[in-house]
Amino acid sequence: MIIELEELLKVLKEEREKGKKVVFTNGCFDILHAGHAHYLKKARELGDILVVGLNSDASVRRIKGEKRPIIPQEMRAYLLDSLKGVDYVVIFEEDTPERLIELIKPDVLVKGSDWDLKDIVGADMVLSYGGKVERISFEFNISTSAIIERIINAYRC
Repeated sequence: MIIELEELLKVLKEEREKGKKVVFTNGCFDILHAGHAHYLKKARELGDILVVGLNSDASVRRIKGEKRPIIPQEMRAYLLDSLKGVDYVVIFEEDTPERLIELIKPDVLVKGSDWDLKDIVGADMVLSYGGKVERISFEFNISTSAIIERIINAYRC
């Protein structure tokens, strides 16, 4: 479900009262690919509810440059929401998910294995209240940047 933060916080409060474990991850998810699907599937296995924080178009432009995102946030959110392991998608405007993590207080914070623990935004916060930080290894050697490069090279006139 694509959801506003305020509503998400209410839903998570109710779910936690039932003993559910919340997993959180985030990203741009610009051109959804098998690497993303594997990563999200593995993240979902770490708890009962998977929340994906999705960078807004404006934050993607600030992080990745003016030519990104390729896919608008509404479509990226729709695609993420269509994956069976994803329970909630929340779009955020900031450059990092720090505020989301602070408010959601996930039981498990997930990033890719390419991130050092010290560089994972919110890791210290999650660990401070007894949560876990997990890093997921990549199953596929693919990235959005590599896909864009391949398209450019294949269709360059």
